[in-house]
Amino acid sequence: MPATETMRPEVTLDDIRKAAVRIENIAKRTPVMHSRGFDAEAQITAFFKCENFQTGGAFKIRGASNFVFSIPKEDLAKGVVAFSSGNHAQAVAIAARALGIPATLVMPVDAPRSKLEATRAQGAKIVEYDRFREDRAAIGARIAAETGATLVPPFDHPWIIAGQGTAALELLEEVPDLDALVAPIGGGGLMSGCSIAAKHLRPGIRVIGVEPEKGNDVFLSMEAGSRIEIPPPDTVADGLRTPVPGIITFPILQRNVERVVLVSDDEIRAAVKFLLTRLKILVEPSGAVGAAAALFGKLPAGLGRVGIVLSGGNVDFELLAGF
Repeated sequence: MPATETMRPEVTLDDIRKAAVRIENIAKRTPVMHSRGFDAEAQITAFFKCENFQTGGAFKIRGASNFVFSIPKEDLAKGVVAFSSGNHAQAVAIAARALGIPATLVMPVDAPRSKLEATRAQGAKIVEYDRFREDRAAIGARIAAETGATLVPPFDHPWIIAGQGTAALELLEEVPDLDALVAPIGGGGLMSGCSIAAKHLRPGIRVIGVEPEKGNDVFLSMEAGSRIEIPPPDTVADGLRTPVPGIITFPILQRNVERVVLVSDDEIRAAVKFLLTRLKILVEPSGAVGAAAALFGKLPAGLGRVGIVLSGGNVDFELLAGF
């Protein structure tokens, strides 16, 4: 079910609340953590929504399971197919396994080994591709056409967006008086869903997205007022290598996100190390960009209580050792 330029359905707070019920048996209600040491360094009061403790190690299970559990029963037996650098692939595999249906995942040959192995461990079939030379969406669409499987997009679908929004729903239920919400932006599914929930629950909240400097497609698109595509990004934040924002997600980001800030790969590495050594939690580079933005003064001045989504914790130990 790929998005098209004319497909702009609204996602509501009610959709997000229904998604929360639909996925409650597979997605965890993740903890919110606070660190006085981090607050002192960043000069804010930060509340971390720890999706690194989520089923599958990342927020992606929220959207993937909401999508898979919403597929009509008559279509389920043919299975599902998805394309992803890792976290979405693993999430789709977990959701498919829960329903006992086949899953085929299209993953780049240079995906983190931990993500490839974790996805394969769920019983999914892996189809590898070269992200610099091949089109993953085209590969996924071809497999879906040949098998009759349902294509589960990584971000650009209302069911995905609604599922991802449950992260902010939980965060604001626990910490309702936030001044700002900070989250990573890849294709925009997480930030779209979270921004919808946040703006409905707390209309005055400031919403700030974070991208790696080398993967700044949303930053450029927000400046231009239209979707800008960049070459495949080469950044340590492998989950944020999407080269263009989504057709559905981008208008939501335009409406709800105050600004997008950029962090360097070195700043991301430093944030991963800080979270590991000071908070004793393992966060993957993509999941740490919000913390990096806070630590290195990239957020707007004057913020007090800030919710920061740590979107995942799946990182190769070999990569981590190089930090």
